[in-house]
Amino acid sequence: MPADPRLPTRIRSLLDQLGPLLALLGVWSLFAALRWDIFPTWENTQSILLQTAVIGVAALGGTMVIISGGIDLSVGSLIALVSVTVALVLRGLASGGDSSAADASGYGDAALAAVIGVGLAGLCGLSIGTMVIGRVGRVAAFIAGSLVGYIAWRSGLDYRAALPLAAVIAAAAWWGEGKLNSSIPLSPFIVTLGMWGALRGAAKGLADNSAVYPPATPLNSLMRFPSAPIEASLILRPQYWWSPGVWIFLALACFIAGVLRYTQFGRHIYAIGSNEQTARLCGIHVERVKLKLYACAALLTGIAGVLQFSFVEVGDPTTGASYELGVIAAAVIGGASLSGGVGTILGTVAGALLMSTINNGCTKIGLEVWMQEIVTGAIIVAAVTLDKLRHRGAG
Repeated sequence: MPADPRLPTRIRSLLDQLGPLLALLGVWSLFAALRWDIFPTWENTQSILLQTAVIGVAALGGTMVIISGGIDLSVGSLIALVSVTVALVLRGLASGGDSSAADASGYGDAALAAVIGVGLAGLCGLSIGTMVIGRVGRVAAFIAGSLVGYIAWRSGLDYRAALPLAAVIAAAAWWGEGKLNSSIPLSPFIVTLGMWGALRGAAKGLADNSAVYPPATPLNSLMRFPSAPIEASLILRPQYWWSPGVWIFLALACFIAGVLRYTQFGRHIYAIGSNEQTARLCGIHVERVKLKLYACAALLTGIAGVLQFSFVEVGDPTTGASYELGVIAAAVIGGASLSGGVGTILGTVAGALLMSTINNGCTKIGLEVWMQEIVTGAIIVAAVTLDKLRHRGAG
């Protein structure tokens, strides 16, 4: 019986899908063998899962962007801005005096702060997407209106007059940009690199270059595991296995995987990443898809920012440094191609777990932080090289 000529292709496809999981298993086994006394413990597993949750949620959005052929370098700065915003909102609500009377449990304040933080991230994502598709003037109009309103308010104008003034200026500039009908598409690399600096500066400005310490709310428990030991009667209750933040990560991963696999929006993302010009010829509104894409990715980063705030329990404008590298590494290790058109959420989840396991394991065996950063960089280069070789072999 002749051999199936498609067998090598099937094996390669299977390895592409299972490769990140096999790598995760191999790395975990290596560190478990090196430090069997402290690495393969439940407490350390909890630590790895918590580290994965923040990067993992942001990597879900980062994977969508990479599949489309783009890149997002603003992840870490946006996480910092969201964490500072959440802390400032919570502190403001507490100092207002009405919080304890209206919401003794703190759930209302926590929900409001989280919504504001994630909403701000969504606006930043819309700004990024707007600049990527070439409507830079719209972002400039919004910034101009906001600056005029802010300066007027700081000069003594009542906020009830400053807000309409800002809206009028922004609307006028927006109208002028529409009349010009000019479109200057920008590289996602350039746009997000600029936003990386702008958002970090905004976070430091809002926090006055210092950490913001809000009162404790239910948000602080999102990234905590139950402190009490697990009893036999509680083994079947999932809430006692992992923290709420880990469950949020897994739920979002399932949702985004479904979006990419079963929705028109997801198919359009793959089509644009494979060949943008062909996607246009097929009738796909590329600009609209990109605008939605960057907004969705930023919303996921905003949720990661809320989880980061819960993890550190302060609004730190310096947090999230180099997180964008972790996001890119998780996606690329998981099989996503920086050329676009390829990538899965399952691979990204495995990649995020792999990076957290490596960082945790390096700490357990005594490697210093600078050596861990070298390892991370080497892994990214190796993953991209492997991707290039895989595509060359497929070609």
